[in-house]
Amino acid sequence: MGHMINLSTIHAVLFDMDGVLYRGKQVLPGVVDLLAFLDARGVGYACITNNASMTPGQYEDKLAEMGVLIPARRVLTSALATARHLRGVYPPGTRVFIVGMRGLREALLGDGHFVEDLAAPELVVQGANFDLTYAILKDAALAIRRGARYVATNPDRTFPSEEGLIPGAGAIMAALMAATDATPLVIGKPAPTMFLVAAEMLGADPQHTLVIGDRLDTDIAGANSAGMSSALVLTGVSQREDVGVEPGHPNMIISGLPELLEAWRNLP
Repeated sequence: MGHMINLSTIHAVLFDMDGVLYRGKQVLPGVVDLLAFLDARGVGYACITNNASMTPGQYEDKLAEMGVLIPARRVLTSALATARHLRGVYPPGTRVFIVGMRGLREALLGDGHFVEDLAAPELVVQGANFDLTYAILKDAALAIRRGARYVATNPDRTFPSEEGLIPGAGAIMAALMAATDATPLVIGKPAPTMFLVAAEMLGADPQHTLVIGDRLDTDIAGANSAGMSSALVLTGVSQREDVGVEPGHPNMIISGLPELLEAWRNLP
């Protein structure tokens, strides 16, 4: 693919997080230097993650523990994007059943617009849940079968952890789809929604925005659909041999962030 991006025209960068900035609790090489470089050049940046399990504040803390200082307001999770979308569609007092963790619960319930109702929900909103039980799956499936609208934060079937790839929100989505024959509305990457909301947050034009991600099927395909440039880093899920096989066409493939920083620094 080579360097098919004119980096001098990039005014904003959207980083995926897992597999791009860190893996588990390990910061990846080049992150701190690249952020300092972007700050110095006046290039805005934000983090967009399909992971709806944590809040932006929890991300800020997690990054700070690794020596990376990114404020919570620069973090857009699929949980926040989901809550923002649903608030625009459903009236206050709408009853929801949440299959998820703190990030999704806070995004949906934080301002009182939605009301939690396990018995007769109008919406089933599902993200990753690392404490998933059969009982939760069963109740969600029954609610969907009774006519609740099914919404999923993101379609990631796997999730990169220190132990390897573990089941993600998409794996739970597959179970619920199998159990209900319902097709959820999916908000997170690769749908363009999150990318466009993040660019808007930064006041950036999609054409001058670069997405850096480790997954062809979500980060790169989503950047393509949002009309943004994209760089695939090989520090996470997708590898060089997946390009052309999976959906998503990166403008550039880089082994890691130091290589991008090098290219950007050496602009004529």
